[in-house]
Amino acid sequence: MQPNPNTCSVGQGGLPGPCASLAYPFVSMQCNNPERYDQNKALATGTLFPGLDLPFHAAVNSNLKVNTALAELMALDFAIDELGLYLTTHPQDQEVLDLYWSYIKLAKEGRKKYQEMYGPLLQTDLTPDEGYAWLNNPWPWEEGGND
Repeated sequence: MQPNPNTCSVGQGGLPGPCASLAYPFVSMQCNNPERYDQNKALATGTLFPGLDLPFHAAVNSNLKVNTALAELMALDFAIDELGLYLTTHPQDQEVLDLYWSYIKLAKEGRKKYQEMYGPLLQTDLTPDEGYAWLNNPWPWEEGGND
């Protein structure tokens, strides 16, 4: 018999059995100059920093082909986001700041090269002269954009 969720107090949810807390938060603190995964492993694991691996992520399975132009751009964007989050709490870490800007430069160059070969990645990458036909057949992965 399921408990009535309306009888649980605020901050509790109905489970098979009595009411219980909705969640137990886990917040891992980062140290200065943390170890970092390479871009592809960071994308696959969901964090750039091994110290932030969640304790229940014992194994990582990823279907992403890591040696593709598109995967490389995704990995760079992910690493940029992670470094930006780290810099929010560690703004004086010059090594990470330099890495952040170098990844941004690589991502811009890679995105430009990719778009020259395969077309725009986003709808917002169009110019007004191009209209709204932001993607014409064949799709990028049919043309080799994911190679």
